[in-house]
Amino acid sequence: MADIAATYYFRPKEGVSPEWAAQAIAEEQTTGTWTDISTRQSYVRYLDGEIGEIKPHGAGYTCTIRYPAEIFEPGNIPQYLSVFAGNLFGLSRIAAVRLLDISFSQGIVPFKGPKFGIDGIRKLAGTVDRPHVGTIIKPKVGLNPADTAEVAYEAATGGVDLIKDDETLTDQKFCPLGERLPLIMERLDRVKSETGRNVLYAVNISTAGDRIVERAREAVRMGANMLMIDVIVCGFDAVRAVAEDPGINIPIHVHRTMHAAITRNPEHGIAMRPLCRLVRMLGGDQLHTGTVSGKMEHDVTELRGDNLALTEPFFDLKQTFPVASGGLHPGGVHKEVSMLGRDIILQAGGGIHGHPDGTRAGAMAMRQAVDAAVLGIPPATYAMDHPELKRALDKWGIA
Repeated sequence: MADIAATYYFRPKEGVSPEWAAQAIAEEQTTGTWTDISTRQSYVRYLDGEIGEIKPHGAGYTCTIRYPAEIFEPGNIPQYLSVFAGNLFGLSRIAAVRLLDISFSQGIVPFKGPKFGIDGIRKLAGTVDRPHVGTIIKPKVGLNPADTAEVAYEAATGGVDLIKDDETLTDQKFCPLGERLPLIMERLDRVKSETGRNVLYAVNISTAGDRIVERAREAVRMGANMLMIDVIVCGFDAVRAVAEDPGINIPIHVHRTMHAAITRNPEHGIAMRPLCRLVRMLGGDQLHTGTVSGKMEHDVTELRGDNLALTEPFFDLKQTFPVASGGLHPGGVHKEVSMLGRDIILQAGGGIHGHPDGTRAGAMAMRQAVDAAVLGIPPATYAMDHPELKRALDKWGIA
């Protein structure tokens, strides 16, 4: 095994030196504590964190701390997190700490990663290099199974590649998973017979840790062709448990609901980048990372780096498909593609279902916007002979 390196931003409180703060972080996460202790035998010191160069950054500093491999239990992600993302966030003499990134050596990544990855999902969908278009069932809760399936059918007929449950829809009485899943898959089979296109449906299996694998298996038995997991609320190991089950051979779509409680503060918490690396390691085939034009808070430089963490070479692991979502509509597609590239899923909920002519037209408008972006044609020009796109641009404008 080899080491893990974690890069932090930190801002010490007044009167506290950056050297003291970095040392406090390293000691808190390895062998030290707030005072001298008689039980810290000399033979444990080889587990101390090693502090790299401390560099000024904004109102604070950055540094990388190397954690020795022996401090980690191989394959135990909760224990990994307790080391590089543990009590350090509460140290009283440090005003702010943010985990920016983590770097793994191969020996400490005993995980198989995505079963499908970008190439595998493209093979399922029958695409080559264009961005995929996805949608979310809207309203996110409240529709009955039959109406949910009708929304899925209209979106699929309009041209989306992916339909997913929203994060709060699981197995409630008004729309039981066991009823909506077969109905939606029946409608998607109809779309395949009508158009030849294979549309994926990510059914939300998020539930308690001791039940999620069985729920995943039940979904597979009912004909699911994709699963969805809310990774932050379910826990990272939920993704690993489902991905490593040999009887589950369909892609996993990973939603990041609640992430902003951890990632949004630019000075404190955990950046999205480490979460991207963990999801990819543990087997997520798709992961929401954000948009450059949508409704959620975003930093374009960070977002590009997050997507790179999902797609750049990482030992022998397949790539995870980045998902842009949150307030996305056809008028923002050109900006997303120009800044994030073609290996992206453009996920629009309201931006499809809110189209003046309904869901099918909204899906057509998104596909037309993608075609325009791939061809390098301005959306307003392309809309001149594509009425669905024009209607969308008239409503939402161009980002």
